[in-house]
Amino acid sequence: MTAAAERVRPRPASAPATGSRRRPAARLVRILRTHAGRLTLAVAAGVAAELATLALMATAAWLIARAAQQPPLAALSLAIVGVRAFATSRGAFRYAERLAGHDAALRALATLRGQLYDALVPLAPSGLPAYRGADLLSRMVSDVEAVQDLVVRVLVPVGTALAVAAVAVGFSTVLLPSAGAVLAAGLVLAALVVPLVTLAAARRNARLLAPARAELSARNVDLLEGSADLAVLGGTADALSAADAAARRLARVERRAALSSAAGTATAMLVQGATTVLVTVVAMGAAADGTLEPVLVPVVALTALISFEPMMPMVGAVHRLLESRAALGRILAVLDTPAPVGEPVSPRPAPGRDVTVELDALHVRYPDAPSDAVDGVDLRLGPGTRVAMVGVSGSGKSTLLAAMMRFIEPSAGQIRLNGHDVREFAGDDVRAAISGVTQDAHLFHTTIRENLLLAAPEAGDEQVRAALATARLLDWVDSLPSGLDTVVGASGAQVSGGQRQRLALARALLGDPPVVLLDEPTEGLDPDTADELVADLLASTRGRSAVLVTHRLDGLDGVDEIVVLDAGRVVQRGTHRDLVARPGPYQDLWWSAHPGDE
Repeated sequence: MTAAAERVRPRPASAPATGSRRRPAARLVRILRTHAGRLTLAVAAGVAAELATLALMATAAWLIARAAQQPPLAALSLAIVGVRAFATSRGAFRYAERLAGHDAALRALATLRGQLYDALVPLAPSGLPAYRGADLLSRMVSDVEAVQDLVVRVLVPVGTALAVAAVAVGFSTVLLPSAGAVLAAGLVLAALVVPLVTLAAARRNARLLAPARAELSARNVDLLEGSADLAVLGGTADALSAADAAARRLARVERRAALSSAAGTATAMLVQGATTVLVTVVAMGAAADGTLEPVLVPVVALTALISFEPMMPMVGAVHRLLESRAALGRILAVLDTPAPVGEPVSPRPAPGRDVTVELDALHVRYPDAPSDAVDGVDLRLGPGTRVAMVGVSGSGKSTLLAAMMRFIEPSAGQIRLNGHDVREFAGDDVRAAISGVTQDAHLFHTTIRENLLLAAPEAGDEQVRAALATARLLDWVDSLPSGLDTVVGASGAQVSGGQRQRLALARALLGDPPVVLLDEPTEGLDPDTADELVADLLASTRGRSAVLVTHRLDGLDGVDEIVVLDAGRVVQRGTHRDLVARPGPYQDLWWSAHPGDE
């Protein structure tokens, strides 16, 4: 291992996607720990609200029963004031519980979503082929929001229910021990036994629910974004059928979950009714034999009835807990995916404007691939050097650019930046010096201006327009009603493929990196416009290093060197004039595109 490699701290390898070693509960506890104060406040406010309700009903029951005995009004005044106080405070405590609970949930949600986004950034260039875009969106939105349900519908209600149950049993035991024992047994049945009985069905449904939602989301996205292609290829009916099947599978899972939850809740309500009746019978017997004042019978009965209200969400809490755990497992599968490249523990200072890039016997092999995608490539890019890379699809051109930008870790060989191993620099510093247009350059659902300013947030409109002019887009942008404020749509859906590529090119030029990488910048353009754009690019990059990856050979007489790749290896290199005159792959490609020149 080289010294540079020893200084690199790789991201820990991921645990199995479905294993318990990721310990979702422990990971979530660490996230929620930073919001423990708000969670505690939410539980305390919830307990206060439920106790106010309990006190309201017990006091009201005593007031009505005592008023039936027609005592002096002064004997009822305290109870009247208590009813008013409990009724008013219940609403205030409930509001505080909702406010604190949702605040904690939303903060935890923002934390987790930020962690997920941070994990996706280094994975996006080369680590996301295993995930479909719609599935990632489902994880980012639906699965992360399951954490909100966990806080609002599990942690706070369960904490509240246990505290209220303890107070209700204690209060009933003080009034009538036998009634307290009956109530305790009923609460145990409703809060523990009934949810545990529904646990098996809930666990199975929870495992299926998040993947079923993700599948339906993916099918819908395929239909929306691929409608034109599906129509041309005659696949609309099959895609609709697949989406319908996914919708039916999700509906079945949700229906089973709803039935399981409803059955559990109904059982808990039966336990509530039976326990209340039994407590009432016990209280009436105690009143008959003189061990309990008759006026307290309705107090004991209504206390038993109301104490079950916080228990009713317990069945739903079990379902939410399992669903949230399954969703969190899907999130952790992304969070624990190792980044394709490591970061140095102590990075070197960022390189300046004068950058020299050297590739020394570079090898790159993708995981589980039988052979290298890049096999022993040597290249030197001094300041102002322009190199073109040509070759058939799959020859390793794009992989080579990805390695130069620190999106992929070389399996052997070395990339040096100003004489130092590129692994000694922070990845962001490398990409600030070596950047450009990749084949999958993304446009965000915002304006043209905002998409370009991602590369240089401080740039003014004059600089933006200059970059658009170099990319041969300025006339088109000026012709739009909203100009630079035109929204390009999701992934640039509102513009053509050629315009989308040139917008990405303008963004790269606006960033003004010392080394510009251009991966098929003329894709989707007509031949004349493509030739003009290549000429403009070569002129605009004069004085800077540039690597142009292209299938088109026209206009390459303006570069310093042409490198021909085949199966990841350099099979030819030289100037356009030399390669056209020399038998080999480049000459074959040239003659196939220009048969009249043979």
